[in-house]
Amino acid sequence: MSATSVIGLQWGDEAKGKIVDLLSEQHEIVVRYLGGNNAGHTVKFDGKTYKLSLLPAGVLNPNVTSVITGGVVINPKAFLKEMASIVEQNGPIEASRLLISDRAHVIFPYHMQEEVIFENSRKEKAIGTTMRGIGTCYRDKAGRTHAIRMGDLVRPDFFRSRLEEIVPYKNKMFQSLDPESEPLSVDAIYEEYSGYAETLKPHVVDTSAYLLKAVDEKRKILFEGAQGSLLDIDHGTFPYVTSSNSSGCGIHNGSGVSERYIDKMIGVVKAYTTRVGGGPFVTELHDEIGQRIRDVGNEYGTVTGRPRRCGWFDAVATRYGANISGVDCIAVMLLDVLSGLDELKICEAYDVNGTQVTDFPSHILDLEQAKPVYRSIPGWKEDITGIRRMEDLPENAIAYIKAVEEIIGKPVEIVSVGPDREQTILLK
Repeated sequence: MSATSVIGLQWGDEAKGKIVDLLSEQHEIVVRYLGGNNAGHTVKFDGKTYKLSLLPAGVLNPNVTSVITGGVVINPKAFLKEMASIVEQNGPIEASRLLISDRAHVIFPYHMQEEVIFENSRKEKAIGTTMRGIGTCYRDKAGRTHAIRMGDLVRPDFFRSRLEEIVPYKNKMFQSLDPESEPLSVDAIYEEYSGYAETLKPHVVDTSAYLLKAVDEKRKILFEGAQGSLLDIDHGTFPYVTSSNSSGCGIHNGSGVSERYIDKMIGVVKAYTTRVGGGPFVTELHDEIGQRIRDVGNEYGTVTGRPRRCGWFDAVATRYGANISGVDCIAVMLLDVLSGLDELKICEAYDVNGTQVTDFPSHILDLEQAKPVYRSIPGWKEDITGIRRMEDLPENAIAYIKAVEEIIGKPVEIVSVGPDREQTILLK
């Protein structure tokens, strides 16, 4: 195959980074095509733990070119800090091995300030954003007049002129929304970001042209999703979503490469369900089992450290994520976290105001009313972290995986039984 994609099918945090890391050895190019530094991957191997946010997981492989496309929004300060951390752990990253799109939009201090004001104004109805200016940067991208891209940032005179137009407007807006807010300085922002631009300039290229040429040359490309399908701005649990197309639908508009060039779409799921921030969560557990899953699975945000909400596997939501992303197969992650439980549950339908449905509700009010309809499966007590073949798993663990396959309607081809690379069962 020439191109593969890895897509999260739930609300993000599905351990996609491990799958991308595993597959990067079979590919020449790894592409991050959406989101910002509100997403995170944790990759473990050789006794080291790598925490990635903006950098594609492929950056850990010296034989892979990592590409950040125009669908991503970039905080240069956060990006350079993350890059320095990876260089310290894993060695230098040559400019030719890390490409950043000149079309990628840039996050500025006013984006973060704006997001804090908006989120705080919603009080108990807050969306639960990371306050990193991701959504407000995408807002300016869609609005066009106040957007600055990486290609603008590395052109000093043009960059300065854009700031002189944008910052006074933002200051007026902030003053009207929050009279106690401190005005931002054009000079200060220009000086700070010009330093970032100088460092990043060798990496900034037209990544669309690069990728389209790579497609023509039939080079092996891996598209790395961020967040999850249920957070998609158009197809997720709106308004409790991210600000970009985090399902498989976002590959083309984020990268400039048509989905028709992708030979295989791999959907990644946890063996249970988690989400962060606000929004309905039909299978959420508020009991000791939910806390046990959180503790055993270390369910705390890679980027924020926030505790994740935990619950049983929601097959209704996951099947919907698989269908809108068009996946061919499933990778079930963190199966080992469920070891030791007497009984496991899979939500195979919803009860919405007395009517049983298997379609994922499109409106948030219907989702808030939904009650889970569960299928119970006996648990297993054995430690499975050392198992490397499907047939060696406990009988009930195999039954659990088969139930996931049946309800989702896609074959399971990868099972993860621990965080390290080698703790993986490959069925195909």
